[in-house]
Formats: sequence, C-alpha cells, structure tokens
Amino acid sequence: MSIKVVDYKLKFVLKIIAFLFLIFLVLVIFWQNSFSSSNVILNEEELIEAKYYSTLQDKAVQCQLCFRKCILLEGERGFCLTRENIEGKLYSLVYGKPVAVHIDPIEKEPMYHFYPGTDSLCLGTVGCNFRCLNCINWQFALKSPEEVDTISLSPAEVIQMAIQHEIPTICFTYNDPIVLYEYVYDTAKLAKEKGLKVSFHSNGSINHDPLVALLKYVDAVAIDLKAFDPKIYRQLTGGELSPVLETLKIIKKEKIWLEIIYLIIPTINDDLEDIKKMCLWIKEELGEDTPLHLSRFFPACKLTRLPPTSLKTLEDACKIAQEIGLHYVYIDNVPGNQNGNTFCPNCGKLLIHRVQFLIFENNIKQGKCKFCGCNIPGDWGQ
Repeated sequence: MSIKVVDYKLKFVLKIIAFLFLIFLVLVIFWQNSFSSSNVILNEEELIEAKYYSTLQDKAVQCQLCFRKCILLEGERGFCLTRENIEGKLYSLVYGKPVAVHIDPIEKEPMYHFYPGTDSLCLGTVGCNFRCLNCINWQFALKSPEEVDTISLSPAEVIQMAIQHEIPTICFTYNDPIVLYEYVYDTAKLAKEKGLKVSFHSNGSINHDPLVALLKYVDAVAIDLKAFDPKIYRQLTGGELSPVLETLKIIKKEKIWLEIIYLIIPTINDDLEDIKKMCLWIKEELGEDTPLHLSRFFPACKLTRLPPTSLKTLEDACKIAQEIGLHYVYIDNVPGNQNGNTFCPNCGKLLIHRVQFLIFENNIKQGKCKFCGCNIPGDWGQ
C-alpha cells in the first residue's frame, strides 16, 4: 500500500514538473519572438528608410554609408546592428531612439576652439561600425536596439529641448553618429533652420557622399584618430585607417572646424615614431592650426589590464607635436596640466585657462589674441 502511494506521489510531482517546464518553454518562445530582429520596428510608421544603399538581386541590398559596404539579404542587419534589410529595403532601427541624452560642456567632446565655456546637448544611440577594444561606452555602443532601453525623441523635439534650455550646440556623440546617420542629418538640417550649431564626434569611417551631404549642416567635427599604423589600427578597432584619413581631408576641404583626438594606449599605439609620423601628416595635409588632443587612456572594456597612460609619455608626445610645428597641442584627461590650456602661437601668452572642462580665463577677443592681435583659428561664439 505504501509503495503505491509513493508511486502516485512521484507521478504527480513529475506531472507538475513537466507542466512547469512547458510553461517555461512557452515563455522563452514568447520572449524570443518579442525581441526578434524585426520586432524593434513595431509598426511601419516608425520605419525610416536609409539614405545611402543600393538594391541587388533577390531583395538583397548593399549599404553605402561606411567603408564596410555590408551586403544584406532580406532580414539581415549590418555590422553596426542598426540597419536592417526589410523586404528589400534598408531601414534605420535607431531613428529618434537615443539611449543617452545629456547636457555636457562642449570641452568634454573634446572641443577647445568651438564656443568655449558653453554647453552642448549630446545624444547617442546603440550601435557602432567599429569594435574598439577600449570602448568606454560598450554598454550601448556594442549592443543592438533590443538590448538597451531607449527614449523617443524626434529631431523637432531635440531642437525644442536645446532652445528651451538655451543650449547653442547639438552634438552627436557617445556612440558613432555614422550609424544613426538619418537621425543626425534630419536633426542637423532642422537645427540650422533654427539658428543652432551642430557638431559630432566620430571615428571618421564614413563614405564620401554621405559625409559631404551631412557637412552642409554641421559646424564642427571631432575625429578620433585611433592609431597611425594600419595594422595596429585594424587590431585595435576592427576598422581601417585609410578611410579615416580621407575623411579628415574632406572635412578640412569643406572648411568645417576640425579637432583630432589621439588616445594614447600603453603598449598599443604609444610608439613615439608613429606619433611623429601622424603629426607630420596632420601638418602637411590639414595644417598647423588643426588642434590635436593627446588623450590619456584609462582601463576600459577589453583592455582593463593595461595601466593608464603615463604622464611622461603624454608630455613626450606633446613635445614631438609642438617641435614639428603644430600650434595647438593639448593633453587631455589630466586635470590641471598646463598643456590643457590654449596659448598664443605668436606671443606665447595664456589665452584660455582650463581645468578639465572648466574655463577660468579667456583672452581671445573677436577671434584674436588680446595681447598681440594674432588670429586664433576656431569658432569662438563671439
């Protein structure tokens, strides 16, 4: 009798376990369907067709936005995770869906020769066309739209927010603005109509036509030059150096204000000979007045075992750049370092005294040194 009772109880428990397992499977299937690659679209009204792509056979498309030129079959996404082939057309999945919206000092970009001492309205979405080993925003830059919470913010609402808070500049940053191109383009175009300034911070690996079209509505650009050796560049970022160099030349040709950031990472891109070659290239191709930010690395993402950049390495690199003849060389991420200031290349007097993102003194008047009258390139907002 007792054996039968135990057997009955065992069967009952097994049935309960099977029932719970079935419920679990249903929930898993529902969750997967809810967050499938096409569910992020929700409805056709939210679809924004990409501006730069070509159609191929059998509903395949080829993205023409960046150097990768991804060929996508129906239902596939690009390397950036933000563009999808839906029924033979390429769509942006991040239009009007930022994951980060902040008011930051313009110096944080870093941008030292553009509206100093003012704030910028900064936005970023998920996705990137690089896979940098040192990415500081990997929590969303290396994610797909389903993996991160977003907010709904149209270009018109971005403009309204900037005007409401009396912010002169809208800046696209955090992840690379290339992958949210349509959002950037529409916002920038509307911003110009409303008298606002527009800047973006990018890795620079965008193709010629979309870049030139966007620059018509942009006032300033910060470009990360992540290494100057093609092999090291590829290993560090998963990208290519040559498209970035071409982008830098195009920005200069289009007469858009440009500042370059070189993050010096110990044992990876800190070779002083390579830095010297880079500085010579900048002087010859972009001009001696192009600001160069030599930025201090701190452990991040997949490079957490490396130490921060030594102050000696930063100062040695700064000295090389100055000896080559670059007029505006800055050391970033070292608060209080004198090379975070702007000095007149003619008389040597202190023009802008900075401590990290704060400005304590500005001796530039109408774009000139107030001591000797030397022209100081930039857009000073005066």
